Amino acid sequence: MSFPHDPADAAVPFSDEEEAAAEAALDFDLASLVKENEERLGQLQRLQADFENFRKQAQKRSADEIDRSTGKFVEDLLPVLDACELAFAHGVDGIEPIWSALLGALRRHGLEPLDSLGAPFNPEQHEAVMHVQSEDEDEPMVSDVMRTGYTWKGRILRPAMVTVKG
Repeated sequence: MSFPHDPADAAVPFSDEEEAAAEAALDFDLASLVKENEERLGQLQRLQADFENFRKQAQKRSADEIDRSTGKFVEDLLPVLDACELAFAHGVDGIEPIWSALLGALRRHGLEPLDSLGAPFNPEQHEAVMHVQSEDEDEPMVSDVMRTGYTWKGRILRPAMVTVKG
């Protein structure tokens, strides 16, 4: 038995029906492959978006945890600020530069003292320890600040201890 040397000589001609059927099968295979490719691409895009969301949430949680930790550290320093403020109020010499330097350093990182004197009483920012009756005030106002309150990066770290009039 001998084999033809030219593959074209060995080719069996297809009928038009067989050729059309083979072409339809190839078109169907191509269409199904394109559809499957689009589905995989959609899955990949959703997976990539989910990963980006996870990464952003992890970064935000990490930043929030750092802020909470540093906030606790700053909260531990508040008695030192209170002592400096009281020493300054009693006229102790040389305390003002130390107090200013400490408060300035903490302010650069997010600490802000609450400006409460003369402000309307706000239970979220103020801790009322005394109340003075006043007939000329319609709403309760802070008349004296006994201990300064502070915020740390926008959240109340410690409310101000105040006297309320009204």
